Amino acid sequence: MKALVTGGGGLIGRPLVRMLLEAGHDVRFLARNHYPALEAQGANGIAGDICDPDTVRTAMEGVDTVFHLAARLGTWGDLGAFMAVNRDATAGLIAEARRNGVSRFVHASTPSVVGYAHDLENGRNDLPYAERHLSPYAESKAAGEALVLAANGPDMATVALRPHVVFGPGDKLTIQKLIDGSRAGKLRIIGGGHNRVDLTYSENAAWAFMDAANALQDWRSTCAGKAYFVGNGEPVAIWPFMNSILTESGLPPIRGRIPFPAAYGLGAFLELCWRQLRLEGEPPVTRFMACALARSHWYDPEPAATNLGYVPRIPLEQARQAVVAWIRDTL
Repeated sequence: MKALVTGGGGLIGRPLVRMLLEAGHDVRFLARNHYPALEAQGANGIAGDICDPDTVRTAMEGVDTVFHLAARLGTWGDLGAFMAVNRDATAGLIAEARRNGVSRFVHASTPSVVGYAHDLENGRNDLPYAERHLSPYAESKAAGEALVLAANGPDMATVALRPHVVFGPGDKLTIQKLIDGSRAGKLRIIGGGHNRVDLTYSENAAWAFMDAANALQDWRSTCAGKAYFVGNGEPVAIWPFMNSILTESGLPPIRGRIPFPAAYGLGAFLELCWRQLRLEGEPPVTRFMACALARSHWYDPEPAATNLGYVPRIPLEQARQAVVAWIRDTL
């Protein structure tokens, strides 16, 4: 396999590049910055923007398999900016992949494309996209995923994975926000605090992409043209889980509480303020965040196991301990 990994410097991209190299594949990765550690392992790194056609053209030369992990992340911001990366750049990658004769395209999506309008316990793999998206990220990722799935055909096989709440050492999103919020004393438990969520350890997420590429033999493969939820398969009460990471890392746990209706209403008010006053950064809480943090969401693992051969290699407790060790080392 001659693989291109977009977003190769990210939380899933780094272990995926390493796994591909260990399996003997020729690996090129595209990221915004240089990553000498990955290049020292034998990967060919290209620093650039996936929205730039010339950069994409260079990165795609001679490739037969694309792992598209790069994305604009966040829960708040201009929809157009999110669409430019998560939809339009994805369309550009698909077109360039076709021009270069790429045979397999494995895309990183997100469970948020189906939304968090209500509790989802053992959610079906064929859940429809949310009727109304509460974040530009979710809306743009749904648009990008739809393009990838529609591209499946005789010239190129495609599949999309939806890894759920990815976390791990070096996590600058979920875990870093948890650390920063704990230190600032601004975190609150939203709702009753008993909602269950399935998370995905970053190493397991990378394995899922490896498994998906192996399962995607051609455009008629069982998994081709479909999207799959991916997780650790161990739903947990998310607030006690996060507090265990904080306390064992020597950080203050989350103690305060706010009812879900109050958090949702506050989110709606703050979103209006941020829009009307053109404030910088993200609101402390949004409607999307309130729903995601107050409701249960975990998904049926059987489709990914049966059609992709994906089985989590690292148990959740081992993953949790690895994150605690990383936080202790970096504090």
